[in-house]
Amino acid sequence: MRAAANRFVMLVALLSPGMTLAAAATVSHQWSAAQLDELRSLALAALDPVPADPTNRVADDPRAARLGERLFFDTRLSSDGKVACGTCHQADRDFQDGIALGRGVGITDRRTMPIAATSRSPFLFWDGRKDSLWAQALGPLESPVEHGGTRAQYARLIADAYRTEYEQVFGPLPDITSGPDAVTAVFVNIGKAIAAYERRIEFGPSRFDRYVDALDSGTPASGNLTDNEVAGLRLFIGKANCTQCHNGPLFTNNEFHNTGVPSRAGVAIDDGRLTGAVAVMNDEFNCRSRWSDARGSCPELDFLITKDHGQQRAYKVPTLRNVAGRAPYMNAGQFATLGQVLDHYNRAPAAPSGHSELQPLRLKAGELKQLEAFLRSLTGPTVVNGDAGKPAAMTRDPASPAAKKSRVDEKFHGPEVEPPDL
Repeated sequence: MRAAANRFVMLVALLSPGMTLAAAATVSHQWSAAQLDELRSLALAALDPVPADPTNRVADDPRAARLGERLFFDTRLSSDGKVACGTCHQADRDFQDGIALGRGVGITDRRTMPIAATSRSPFLFWDGRKDSLWAQALGPLESPVEHGGTRAQYARLIADAYRTEYEQVFGPLPDITSGPDAVTAVFVNIGKAIAAYERRIEFGPSRFDRYVDALDSGTPASGNLTDNEVAGLRLFIGKANCTQCHNGPLFTNNEFHNTGVPSRAGVAIDDGRLTGAVAVMNDEFNCRSRWSDARGSCPELDFLITKDHGQQRAYKVPTLRNVAGRAPYMNAGQFATLGQVLDHYNRAPAAPSGHSELQPLRLKAGELKQLEAFLRSLTGPTVVNGDAGKPAAMTRDPASPAAKKSRVDEKFHGPEVEPPDL
C-alpha cells in the first residue's frame, strides 16, 4: 500500500503545473480528419484577404491610410483637445483600453471593442448600428461622451492642419463656409481616411496557429500547446460548443446573440441589436446613403431584419483572438476575468430581458480551467500591414509560457519584436 502511495505522489510531481490527472491520462495530440478540418478553419492561414469596401473609394489608397493614421492619433479631433481615436483604441493594448466603460470627454455605456480585422465585419459596434468602418469612425467624433466635437470644428482642422494631405487623396478641399454639405463632405472623408488605416490592423499568429501549422506539416505539434491547452481545445470544438458562435479564423461569426449577460448597475437600459438594427437602417452614412461610394445593392441592408424581439439584448460576438489580454469582458465590462465569463456560460442564467440562447454546459471545474488555458493560447501580435505605419506594438498573455517566442509572421510584414509586458 505504501509503495502504491509513493508511486502516486511521484506521478503528481511529474505533472506540469496546473495539469490534472484526468488531463494527463486522456490528452492526445491525435485528431480525426473532421477535427483537423475544423482546426484548420480556425487558424489564421484560413483567413481570406481583406475584402473590398465599395462604400469607400479610398479604402486601399496608401495615402489615405497614412492620413488616417495621423487623424486616428490626433487629440485635436475632440471638444477638449485631449481625446483621439487612439485614446480608447490603444495600440499597445490591442487597440482597446482595458476598462469596463469607454472614457472620452465623458463616460460611455459600453466597453471599447478591439478593431483588429474588423474590416471583415458587416456591422460595427456592440449593437451593429454602423455598416462600414468609415461610418463607425464618424459616430464617436460627434458623440457627446466620446470626442464631443462638431463637423465644422473637424473640417476647420483639416483646412488648417491637413489640407495638403487631404487634397492628395480627395482632391480640392471644398469651401467649408459655403454650407453644411461642404462641411459634411469633409467630415465623411475624415472617416474614410481613418477607415483606410484601420483596415490594415490585423492579428498575427498565436501559439494555436503554430500548433495547427505543425499538425499540417507533420512536425511535432505538442511544443506549441500544453496538454491542458489541447484538452481545452477539444472542449472548445466539442463538448463546450463554443464554435457555434466563435468560429472561423477570427473566432467570431460576426453575428448578434443574447447570452444572458447581466445588466450593469448605473448604466441605461441597453436593448442591443434590437435598437442597433433600426439605427443602421436609418443611418445618415449607411451603404445606401449619398455619402457612400457604393454603386449598386447593399446586400447586408437588403436582407436586414429589424424590430425582431429575438434581437433584444443581443450583442455582437467579439473575436477571441487576444482575449486573455482584454479584461474586463462583455458589452459593459460586467465580468472581470475569463474565469467569470466561463462560469456564466457554464451556468447559463436567464437574461435580464429578451431570451438567452445559452444552455447549461455542466462542465467540471477542471474542464473550465482547461478551456481557459486554451483561450490564453490565442494570444498573438497585433500588427499594421503595409506602409500606413510601423507595426503596432505586440500584445501577449503574460501567463503564457511561450509568449516571448511569439513573432510576426512574414505575411504580416512585421519584424521580430519583443512583446511588452502589459
